[in-house]
Amino acid sequence: MSARGVGKLCFLKKTVNAAVYQDVLETFLIPTVEEQFGEEDFIFQQDLAPAHAAKSTKDWFTKKQLEVLAWPANSPDLNVIENLWAIVKRKIRNRKPTTLDQLKQNIATAWEAVSAETCDKLVKSMPRRLQAVIQAKGAATKY
Repeated sequence: MSARGVGKLCFLKKTVNAAVYQDVLETFLIPTVEEQFGEEDFIFQQDLAPAHAAKSTKDWFTKKQLEVLAWPANSPDLNVIENLWAIVKRKIRNRKPTTLDQLKQNIATAWEAVSAETCDKLVKSMPRRLQAVIQAKGAATKY
């Protein structure tokens, strides 16, 4: 997701290692970036999960000439995607799927319903979130 909206949702049936992550980036990130940014520059944010921090993943970003934001190891208050997932969870909270396929459909429907305006607000909230973390001296915040 970016301030311009959500990208295509991807459900995985396997453990995410560096190779799987890079395949997801190639299949889902690249088309989303092309759609949302065209030739404009952007900076990609990810956490430091092992698949994200792997040397081969770093090499993948270098080869693709994509800039990755330097990021602290554990910073959920500053990760916009966590806030987006909270929105999706609220949208599906009262649904009672009885199968995995129904759950996936509920998630996909909620994901697709997230507006670009909502994404933009989440991204624009980052300066306030940064200030809250600074004031909390790195501790968790209400965000």
